[in-house]
Amino acid sequence: MDNTAGEMEVFVHAARLQSFSAAGRVLRMSPSAVSKLVTRLEERLKTRLVVRTTRSLQLTPEGEIYLERAQRILEDIREAEQVVSTGGEATPRGRLRVSVSVAFGVRYIVPLVPEFLARYPDVTLDLSLTDGIIDIVEERADVAIRSGDLRDTALKARRLMDSRRIIVASPSYLARMGTPRNPADLDRQNCMTFNFRRTWEEWPFRDPATGQTFSKVVNGNVEANNGPTVRNLCMAGVGLARIGVFHVQPDIDAGLLVPVLEPFNAGDIEQINAVYPGHPHLASRIRALIDFLVEKI
Repeated sequence: MDNTAGEMEVFVHAARLQSFSAAGRVLRMSPSAVSKLVTRLEERLKTRLVVRTTRSLQLTPEGEIYLERAQRILEDIREAEQVVSTGGEATPRGRLRVSVSVAFGVRYIVPLVPEFLARYPDVTLDLSLTDGIIDIVEERADVAIRSGDLRDTALKARRLMDSRRIIVASPSYLARMGTPRNPADLDRQNCMTFNFRRTWEEWPFRDPATGQTFSKVVNGNVEANNGPTVRNLCMAGVGLARIGVFHVQPDIDAGLLVPVLEPFNAGDIEQINAVYPGHPHLASRIRALIDFLVEKI
């Protein structure tokens, strides 16, 4: 490796082991040599990466960022060398950072993890479940699974499924509050919404008589940041919710939730995509996951 990659390698070992001495034993270097290389790296970057104490090393915030990036770069270098040396496709290996919405992750991704790791045992899966909208580059995710249109042209997407959204409520809620017969009835209902989109919420509808679509502002006393929370509150009889059918179909089949206002359903379909950086040389671990999800989902 060149000097830059060599400095990265030394820094990564020291940061992981939190010790110059331990890193030196692994790399067959003296602790002072490890310390000098880390210091040279800090001087070149003009920022402190570690805080040295008598017993261990602690990373600064800049050191945490550099460690994440350096690990990824070193994994890519090793993969590139493997491809060239074997004359073929590299074996997927290394840390794979995946961000997925909570409902989709719980329903589809988590059950598939054992099979994926059995197929690719050299991959370490770093899985984050969140319904917040993330910047895949800023958050250093390799793959993000999200619904909706792809706005960032620097990213690519593979479609996993299409999902229709429906309005549902529990039988106990409808018995207490009455079943809405048209969108205007929602003014007298408790409509739960998501707090990561906007402070007010519009639900789309289609007039069954004219076919024209329109939106209605809804209100309620609960906002949440993920689908499972809204689903659970909905089943507890707190209010109505508009949620992906893939998430609540088992509850509908079991009679725990009831679709309402279906004649007015706008029929809007959201694509659920695996989104990833659009560079041509995609790491084999990323390609392996995306192909696996397309195969299974």
